[in-house]
Amino acid sequence: MLKTLTLAAATAVALASTAFAAQRVERVTFASHGEQIVGDLYLPEDLDAMEARPALVVTGAWMTVKEQMSARYAREMADRGFVALTFDFRGWGESGGARRQYEDPSAKIADIEAAVAYLATRPETDKDRIGGLGICASSGYMVTAAAKNTAIKSVALVARWLHDADVVEQTYGGKDGVAKLEAAGDEAEAAYHRTGKQAFLPAASLTDDRAIMFKVPYYTEPDRGMIPAWRNEADPAFWRGWLKFDAIQAAPRLHQPFVMMHSEAAAIPQGAHKFYARLTGPKQELWLDNVTQFDFYDRAGPVKAASDAVAAHFRATLGSAGEAGQ
Repeated sequence: MLKTLTLAAATAVALASTAFAAQRVERVTFASHGEQIVGDLYLPEDLDAMEARPALVVTGAWMTVKEQMSARYAREMADRGFVALTFDFRGWGESGGARRQYEDPSAKIADIEAAVAYLATRPETDKDRIGGLGICASSGYMVTAAAKNTAIKSVALVARWLHDADVVEQTYGGKDGVAKLEAAGDEAEAAYHRTGKQAFLPAASLTDDRAIMFKVPYYTEPDRGMIPAWRNEADPAFWRGWLKFDAIQAAPRLHQPFVMMHSEAAAIPQGAHKFYARLTGPKQELWLDNVTQFDFYDRAGPVKAASDAVAAHFRATLGSAGEAGQ
């Protein structure tokens, strides 16, 4: 089912403030492939110790830490009655891993699976009612994990970034643009293997055109994504792995209930349409008018509209507190 809302309509239903109901946030750790993963577990105000809840793994954009957009959505989900886990992937934030600030799709997919396995051990969680909420680049990681891991019972994506080779060429300047980025990444990778040292570039900047994300909002704004917990650096050796990663291939193998929120004004809508068309399981989509990629991360109207839709989806597919698993 396709639904479209104007930004004005989304804003009209937004909360008067971004205040959240009282929640408890617990720092947690678990292992993924021999490394310690550090996360935050968001617990609803009305959590009953005798009542296992549906729970969600919430993941954010590429090159981010758990305190950025994934924290915002985890709070929104806990406010709506779900247990929600955010975490730093290996090599990022507080988590372990010798190679830092390196965007590795295969490692991040494995970390999502480790997070799901950890959630299944929590006393607050019904292990048969675990869902995955992916935001931006981690959407591709989330659907790939879910396509092979039936412990993820339901999937929602917000501002999803889903690409294959064709979408990559459309996004990164055609074959020549892709080849140039791959060559730069290969050069950085060779230097790393030769010296054992990483060479970092700014992840985002308004003035340094070497940045992976040049002249972008959110990451360059101290009151938004430029937070102390975030290290504004990236290892450019990631390019080949990122550009070759195909998230759209997961669509025919994804059989769990699925919902996505996006906008034609956000990043690569063609990838969203392509992925959605290839889904064979139960699916829904919500499109907001004139909402940018970065608005989905923290602006009250889009976040509220997306969170309400996500929560409705998970209630329908995972159940609410006090309901038996499905």
